[in-house]
Amino acid sequence: HAVTFAAGLATEGYKPFVAIYSTFLQRAYDQVVHDVALQGLPVRFAIDRAGLVGADGPTHAGSFDVAYLGCIPNMVIMAPADENECRQMLYTAVTIDGPAAVRYPRGAGVGVAIGTDLSDLPWGQAELRRSTGKANAVGGPRIAILAFGPLLHPALQAAETLDASVVNMRFVKPLDVAMVLELARTHEAIVT
Repeated sequence: HAVTFAAGLATEGYKPFVAIYSTFLQRAYDQVVHDVALQGLPVRFAIDRAGLVGADGPTHAGSFDVAYLGCIPNMVIMAPADENECRQMLYTAVTIDGPAAVRYPRGAGVGVAIGTDLSDLPWGQAELRRSTGKANAVGGPRIAILAFGPLLHPALQAAETLDASVVNMRFVKPLDVAMVLELARTHEAIVT
């Protein structure tokens, strides 16, 4: 009902948000496709509990939203690395003229400072967070880690040991193909 109601609001010029658990959104899949995406309506999905959720149990795990939203036409999918980026992505979702999803995990963020400004993120662009221009410290291949969402911070920690490049992908869809191709050209291995 919430998804269809939001679609109705969008047809009247509103830009509604549907705040919903990932696992509950999958129950509204037909509405997301037929009522929102096929019409290109500006409904925003704030998807809580995206990914594995631990104590909430398997029925509340948001394990499938990337797969089921990724194939929907006109859908933009963003995955913030931290609470400040989540705020910026929610703002960015307002600026998109079509359906958009911001998926974030259960629980607290990593504790980054919240900015005071609101600006939209560069459309569909990843962010290079750590770069290595040489073989790693132990003489191995140059490695690039593509991090989506909250996995950015553990990826940055691992990159210190591996001397790897790290990219905060930000957008699951559209994927920053130019960044991926550049990493493939300059690195011997890509880890996602």
